[in-house]
Parts: sequence; C-alpha cells; structure tokens
Amino acid sequence: MVCETRLKPRQTLQQRAEEVRKMVANLDRRLISGQVKAVVGPQGAIAFQGLTDSERDGVTDACAYRRLMVSGSAQAKLAIMRAEQLAGRSVNRQALAHGHHSHDGGVTWGTHDH
Repeated sequence: MVCETRLKPRQTLQQRAEEVRKMVANLDRRLISGQVKAVVGPQGAIAFQGLTDSERDGVTDACAYRRLMVSGSAQAKLAIMRAEQLAGRSVNRQALAHGHHSHDGGVTWGTHDH
C-alpha cells in the first residue's frame, strides 16, 4: 500500500509495513471501544476522530480505512458501517483515490498534495 512506501530515514519497507499494521490494529481496537469515531464526509471520504498525529504515525485515514476493510475485525467494520448510516452515504473509494480527506477529524474536508 502507498502508506507503507512513505519511509522514514533509514527505515526498511518491512519496518514501515509493520508500523502500519500496528497503527491499524490500534485503530481497530479503539474503534471497537468507542475511543475513536469514524466520520464520513459529504463527498464520501472517511476520517477517524480521536487519533493524535503521533498515533497516526504518518498513515492517512484513507490508507487506514483500506487496511481495515481488508484485515480489520468485524466490529471495526461495523463501526464504519454505522458511520456510513449516520452520514446517509457510503465511503466513496473514488473520493479516497482523488485525495478527499480531513485534517481535523471530519470537521472540514478538502484535497491538496501532502
């Protein structure tokens, strides 16, 4: 995945992949416990409220979402489905691919290069 290729200085691809796996596992646990909340934006992008920048570890909400959909728990996927129902729309993979995202947990949305 793309977020696994954003290496830190002197970091191997395997080390970064492990960091991303750990971050997504933490996100999974926190979604289940309610400490983190999934929010779906007006264009179908997703954000996770309650994660600090250090907890994100350079992993975007879009990348975390994709990983959760592949390897996340059923309970975490259910939390995302509840967010979709609350928003009245599904997560739009095209919006994610086009870079729609939020830097403030879903309060504001936009696109720009990082």
